[in-house]
Amino acid sequence: MPSEFDLIRRHFTRPAHHTTLSVGDDAALLAPRAGMQLAVSTDMLVAGTHFFADADPEALGWKTLAVNVSDLAAMGAEPRWAVLALSLPAADEAWIAAFARGFFACADAFGVDLAGGDTTRGPLNLCVTIFGEVPAGAAVTRGGARTGDDLWITGTPGHAALGLAHLRGEVALGADAARTCLAALHRPQPRVAFGQALRGIASAMLDVSDGLLGDLGHILECSGCGALIDVAALPLAALHACGADDALARRCLLSGGDDYELLFAAPPAQRERLAALAHGHGLPLSRIGTITASAGELVLRETDGREHPTAHAGYDHFA
Repeated sequence: MPSEFDLIRRHFTRPAHHTTLSVGDDAALLAPRAGMQLAVSTDMLVAGTHFFADADPEALGWKTLAVNVSDLAAMGAEPRWAVLALSLPAADEAWIAAFARGFFACADAFGVDLAGGDTTRGPLNLCVTIFGEVPAGAAVTRGGARTGDDLWITGTPGHAALGLAHLRGEVALGADAARTCLAALHRPQPRVAFGQALRGIASAMLDVSDGLLGDLGHILECSGCGALIDVAALPLAALHACGADDALARRCLLSGGDDYELLFAAPPAQRERLAALAHGHGLPLSRIGTITASAGELVLRETDGREHPTAHAGYDHFA
């Protein structure tokens, strides 16, 4: 059976592109570029909580890094380095090799060096700490939204949650719809380039991992404001096209997680610029509401014009 160090050498050691000293020593040595701030984030994926224990390891490798890359996208940062900690039930070389393929496919796609990490025996648990760079003072945080700003969401949120509902037997999707939704669930596509393009445009931003309403609540709390969501403006058509009825489509889009789309506020004066950016990036972009002065209040406007308060209902690990 291979040792811990054999596994690291065989599957997780490779040339680095912008790391002074990477895998194999007691610590990595990183050299941020002049004029840059470091953006750092950590995410943990736990079997039975974030993924099924029999999940495809290659897709899981991609997702383990992608969800961290998405955190940097939400700050307008450029991903640069990651460290990976793995708790593994056994030294299953075939599983580890597939996981590494998926992980490094994501690393290559977004220019990330694996700078170090750790492995140990234990319940299946995958943890990445990612480091990126953003020009000093240019990061987009959750705390800058202002009354009157527009609210925007990238892509077609809700597909991942619909894919999970399919896996759980809550809905039976057709073959094409299942492929679309399961790809969104298992291989999320962080919006790195678009996040960087939003520097100087977006006033507040985050990535949607625990549901649109729940994550929007973080912007409202940090910015000291409220929001009005226009149901008629939500990108529900893509979910309807996959076979979801209106109630399921709304639940997946508003409260489902794992989208890793960017939810952001921006002044109305930026609408034309944002439309041009979305077209240039080939990315769907929906203006779904408005930031209001009512601190902490989140209101839904239905298609018939009725308005009603709603809870910030997102996923909570301890609820």
